[in-house]
Amino acid sequence: QVQLVESGGGLVQAGGSLRLSCAASGRTFSSNAMGWFRQSPKKEREFVAAISRSSSTYYADSVKGRFTISRDNAKNTVYLQMNSLKPEDTAVYYCAAGTGWGIYRPNEYDYWGQGTQVTVSS
Repeated sequence: QVQLVESGGGLVQAGGSLRLSCAASGRTFSSNAMGWFRQSPKKEREFVAAISRSSSTYYADSVKGRFTISRDNAKNTVYLQMNSLKPEDTAVYYCAAGTGWGIYRPNEYDYWGQGTQVTVSS
């Protein structure tokens, strides 16, 4: 069992930055792929970024060049650095851990955090 706790969300003006953190319990963190997804009202949960066990990174086109995902296996934590934020980035951001090989789809992840709200004002 893996428990995930996100932090770092908040209100920021367009063009600003935030860093989200996701702290994971359990001793198997380094063997999990980790992902960030987001969901806004009336929209499906969408892929934002992921980092594999070997620290390969993957990004949605909408955030490529602005967001950076990283992991610290010693701290059991994954980060999402978000720069040049836009109002359309407003959403609840979720951290997820996967034990399989999928990266892009929510159903490829086994564990989820409770989410953290990110609001970008124009």
